[in-house]
Amino acid sequence: MCICVNCRHIQQCQTYIFIEKQHKNINDINKNIKFIPNNTLIQINILKKNTHIVIDWDLIECSSFIEKPGLWYY
Repeated sequence: MCICVNCRHIQQCQTYIFIEKQHKNINDINKNIKFIPNNTLIQINILKKNTHIVIDWDLIECSSFIEKPGLWYY
């Protein structure tokens, strides 16, 4: 699971917006990127389901993480 879902910076974070683009969940290509996090680690899981390949992107470490639950519901 991506730790971004409970981070204070989620709405303006460059890394989170990158991950959303990889998931093709981005609503607005011109998101307001004002925050560039430090020391991030992204985990990429490649899953095979029958004949389909699914790629899942998760941010699992970030030195800039500041917990504030619920911000990803924007």
